[in-house]
Amino acid sequence: MKASKVAYKPVGLALGAGAGLLAGALFKEVWKLAGHQDDAPDATDEDRRWREILIAAAIQGAIFALVKAAVQRSGAVAVRRVSGTWPA
Repeated sequence: MKASKVAYKPVGLALGAGAGLLAGALFKEVWKLAGHQDDAPDATDEDRRWREILIAAAIQGAIFALVKAAVQRSGAVAVRRVSGTWPA
């Protein structure tokens, strides 16, 4: 295994945790704007309609995937700048 890949592992884990926190906060704000409610519906929320639950899940999934990809890519670019090799 390449040294840059081994060195990137802890960086990648830390970036992943940060990305999760960032994506969660971003989703809450987007849901407030889109849904006009403070909390997104849970799948088991009896008082919410299917449509609302599925829309919330789709928005949340898209935001998490976008933030994760952006953070991982930025981390890999930063590792290449420091080490001169791509961490994959």
